[in-house]
Amino acid sequence: MQCSNLEGAIIAGRPIRIVIVGGGSAGWMTAAALRSKLSPAAAEIHLVESAEIGTVGVGEATVPHIRFFNSALGVDEAEFMRRTKATFKLGIEFRNWAQIGDSYIHPFGAFGADVSGTPFLQQWVRSGGPARGSLEAYSLPVAAARKGRFAHPASDPRRIESTYSYAYQFDAGLYGRFLRDLAEERGVVRTEGTIVAVDSDPESGIRSITLKDGQEVAGDLFVDCSGFRALLIGQAMGSTFESWRRWLPCDRAVAVPCRSAGPEIDPYTRATAQSAGWIWRIPLQHRVGNGHVYASEFVGDEEAERLLLDQLEGEALAAPNRLRFEAGRRDRQWVANCVAIGLSAGFLEPLESTSIHLIQLAITNLLELLPDDLRDASAAAEFNRIMDVEYERIRDFLILHYCATERDDSPFWDYCRTMELPPSLDEKIALFRDRGLVASYRNGMFLEPSWIAVFAGQRIFPHHSSAAAAGVPATVAGKALDAMRNEVERAAVALPRHGDYLRQIGAAAIA
Repeated sequence: MQCSNLEGAIIAGRPIRIVIVGGGSAGWMTAAALRSKLSPAAAEIHLVESAEIGTVGVGEATVPHIRFFNSALGVDEAEFMRRTKATFKLGIEFRNWAQIGDSYIHPFGAFGADVSGTPFLQQWVRSGGPARGSLEAYSLPVAAARKGRFAHPASDPRRIESTYSYAYQFDAGLYGRFLRDLAEERGVVRTEGTIVAVDSDPESGIRSITLKDGQEVAGDLFVDCSGFRALLIGQAMGSTFESWRRWLPCDRAVAVPCRSAGPEIDPYTRATAQSAGWIWRIPLQHRVGNGHVYASEFVGDEEAERLLLDQLEGEALAAPNRLRFEAGRRDRQWVANCVAIGLSAGFLEPLESTSIHLIQLAITNLLELLPDDLRDASAAAEFNRIMDVEYERIRDFLILHYCATERDDSPFWDYCRTMELPPSLDEKIALFRDRGLVASYRNGMFLEPSWIAVFAGQRIFPHHSSAAAAGVPATVAGKALDAMRNEVERAAVALPRHGDYLRQIGAAAIA
């Protein structure tokens, strides 16, 4: 996270006043980041939240970007993991998505290595592709995840142990509390209260909010972290919601934590496809988070809850928590002096653990684009452009999981398999199926290895390899692929067990 142009700027001889509406992960991530990057001389930061309303958080899995966010805040990894009961995450396992009985892992790392200057994937395709063996055999994070092993990646790029990254699985409520403590220690002012009125103008923006007890909170910049209610960006500023339900039809979830079935902790999240959605499993140090994401058009609430409870591996630790949502985004996430971050900006369901990343991305762009003059509309325009592109890229990646299926065992999967796709995704699928190429872009959450994992995991394989691949003798390529597979197996077996490593580095929570 870089400092914005605001550092040192003042408004009429005083620091800018930033008001964050809503707590939870979005609110306290925003508060902690702004306070860490903007000095008190540049900004006063206030957060308003109500204990009556609560937050959506039900347990959270993340992607590797969260490590850089925590690092930028100066967070000690071991302390953070103890406080949030966190575990390490090497990827996500998908069960029953292309066909019932299938399983593949989308890893945070590479598949293989170049062979004589040609891409690994091209040589794998030329050597027979799936007939030669699964792509997973060439991925260290997949092999380690399957064996329940983990260690921090090596810093030496010549070692195979450097070919992966990692993320975390943690208790979202505890993470919000951890960040709240950090933010308040650094000067963020928290106010408890429920908002009953917003003094705003569509052109100039929001002037103040009024709480139930009559207190008025004025500000120069307002950050809407009010969740699905979108109290400021939607209700006050009129930013409309664009629904993507036709491509991502799941619109409800039921969540419940349970006891773990055993002492071993998997270093990965699991998503198991059901007849009208999918069930998540997120293993933490103290419990397992579970949830059923489903399409209400295809299955009722009671049946969805029963399916989840029937699959719990241990005793339920709380009553089921039901959630309603709709996939999509706001047409503008920054309007006048109001910026939406988190669920108020949009939601793309938790299939690939994108929620925390989108919060982090919005915070980073806000810090980089925040102008000296809040009336400057160019910053808002650029922020909206960047966020629109990222939402669309993630949307396409999520849709791929649903449309790339051979399942015809339920009306839900019939719909997903035959639905009309966004042209941008149609083009990506055609390019990969023809020549094994992944549409490239400079920035984005999911890059080439991620797309390859899902394409291959859901039985979309290239028809042809590149002409350059044919320039490497088949015997040379074959020996190189065999050596890679053997090296992956050797390295995975040598890693410590996940739980042992948590204790070894001091990241295990004390019961």
